[in-house]
Amino acid sequence: MSKILNHPRVYAFLHIPVQSGSDGVLMDMKREYCVGDFKRVVDFLKENVSGITIATDIICGFPGETDEDFQETIKLVEEYRFPSLFINQFYPRPGTPAAKINQVPAQLKKQRTKELSQLFHSYNPYDHKVGERQNVLVTEESFDSKFYVAHNRFYEQVLVPKNPEFMGKMVEVDIYEAGKHFMKGQPVSDANMYTPSITRPLAKGQVSGLTEVSKRDFLLYYTSKTAAVQA
Repeated sequence: MSKILNHPRVYAFLHIPVQSGSDGVLMDMKREYCVGDFKRVVDFLKENVSGITIATDIICGFPGETDEDFQETIKLVEEYRFPSLFINQFYPRPGTPAAKINQVPAQLKKQRTKELSQLFHSYNPYDHKVGERQNVLVTEESFDSKFYVAHNRFYEQVLVPKNPEFMGKMVEVDIYEAGKHFMKGQPVSDANMYTPSITRPLAKGQVSGLTEVSKRDFLLYYTSKTAAVQA
């Protein structure tokens, strides 16, 4: 895996769901790993893939989760300070084994989710990257239509000015601002842009494949198929 993630045409990014920092909770979830296994994988990747982004998921309030279990999850997040963390409350699905276990009170689940969210928002993973020069791939328009969205080697989001020439290109930028979930980059004026793929990027709303077929091409295709069947 580390060899793949070190390839220049692969993002150094991996989503590894841990779900809980407590071995007891993981056992109740019927997960086939423990926290130590998760740490070994993450530590190995961090050591062998420089700068890799690790994203993970956590479920708050799984049935039977104690205060001590939850604190183990807090410690895990404090230790690794995941730049991308998806936090969810547990909701029982009727008919599943977990729905039959003693449930954590709804208010307590909400409280734990809030505490974990506050921890996640207490640190900014990209502040130290302000001032860096990065190569980013521009792929789409931002939700508010004010920027183009690009990603760097580590699949971290970098917002760049809306210049149509940038779309689908690798652009060299200087990082001048960092937020919780993104950075902003100013394109280097004398840098060369290039398209990293062998095909042109699709326009917004366009799907891959043939968008239209001429009547002549369709008749040729239909005739050839009919002849093949008759033969």
